[in-house]
Amino acid sequence: MPYLTSAVLGAALCCFAFLGLRARFGGGSLDDYVTARNSQTASTLGLSFLASGMGAWILFAPPEIGAFVGPVALLGYAFGSALPFIVLGLYGPKIRQALPEGRSIAEFAEACYGKNVRRFVAMVSVAYMGCFLAAELTAIGAITALLSDVPPAVVIIGVALTTLVYTVMGGLRASLATDRWQAWLLLALLLAVASVTLWRLPSMPSDAALPSLPIGSSLSVALTLVIAVTAANLFHQGYWQRVWAAQDDQSLGRGAWLGGGMTILVVMVIGGVGMMAAMSGVSLGEPPMPFFALLSDAPIWITLPSLVLAVTLVTSSVDTLQNGIASLWASGDRPDALTKARWLTVAIMVPVIVIALQGLSVLRLFLIADLLCAAIVVPVLLGLWQRMTPMAAIGGGLAGLVGAVLPGWLSQGSVSAGVIAATFPGSVPTLGPFVGALLLSTAVSMIIAGANKRRVLAR
Repeated sequence: MPYLTSAVLGAALCCFAFLGLRARFGGGSLDDYVTARNSQTASTLGLSFLASGMGAWILFAPPEIGAFVGPVALLGYAFGSALPFIVLGLYGPKIRQALPEGRSIAEFAEACYGKNVRRFVAMVSVAYMGCFLAAELTAIGAITALLSDVPPAVVIIGVALTTLVYTVMGGLRASLATDRWQAWLLLALLLAVASVTLWRLPSMPSDAALPSLPIGSSLSVALTLVIAVTAANLFHQGYWQRVWAAQDDQSLGRGAWLGGGMTILVVMVIGGVGMMAAMSGVSLGEPPMPFFALLSDAPIWITLPSLVLAVTLVTSSVDTLQNGIASLWASGDRPDALTKARWLTVAIMVPVIVIALQGLSVLRLFLIADLLCAAIVVPVLLGLWQRMTPMAAIGGGLAGLVGAVLPGWLSQGSVSAGVIAATFPGSVPTLGPFVGALLLSTAVSMIIAGANKRRVLAR
């Protein structure tokens, strides 16, 4: 029944647009548009961290990890998804103190190291968030095609345009307002859909066992996922905006722990559905999609809430990413700065929508973007250390890139083999490049910084 499905999804998107537009900012300044400075309570921040961090990816990745790798790797993935919130909750008060009028990770980099490092950090952050946007819109198209007869392009464009309307008009306040409602809705829908999905499980065979790899392999995958997801999400500007949106340091800390705790719970529950599907012996599909394998041939009263859940997940992450990208490039307090920020939000969505309509796999791009973030995340976060200098940050970042290539280079005997290994052929996450990037970037940054005299943070 494509008309009923279209009507329900359209109604959900209209509700989100109404909530976002109702909460649009009234200050008229660029600062309020991109930070909603000192306005959000701990509970609002916690729900916002949950909603903005969740996306359609949780219906694909955690169930697949649970089904094929097992509970150890799934736990690593859950902690990796929540750890960026915790890091910002602990590190955020120092950032607020050092940069009380800050707006973005790029401005933090500029205050610590200057404009050149700011541009580099901004480009990395935009590249990562652009991949995230394309992945989310691609995912909602795939889910729509799987569970309904509605053309995927209609839903992709519908989600992109709806979020643009209230994000462009309302800025961060609109995103935060919708996050609060979307968080409660996705928790309710996730509980309902997961319950019904498990109810449809066939009887467990007598020899059913938890899926798992050897403990060494499971721990390797878990550690890879923790590093990759944490490093990449620390370049998610939407999370950084919430550092300055918090009412005070205590609200930021409590909100971060609340959002992190709920994120771990959600990822473990949805990943557990994947494990149960694998244990039951049901066909997981090709390519494997354990969560949706249990929804094949399901009646519309099951598939329709699943689609609404998917749209809620995508919308909650897309609006955060849209406003986050605008805040990275918008600067200054001139009258035209706000207009430029709005047009930038629109402009960035054009190539993203075009890519999403192709139905491409973006997993390999995600892994490459994750590795790039892992190579420079430590030099950036060390910016509050007074011995750090632009040379130490740039040297550490370049060393991180070399460290990413080094494991494959040493194991296979050539630089080209190391470069290929660092681009994850077959879209398989491997630990070596991530560990190499983190260790070498940290070591070189600290060695260069240790040789310098104390530096005063630019204000």
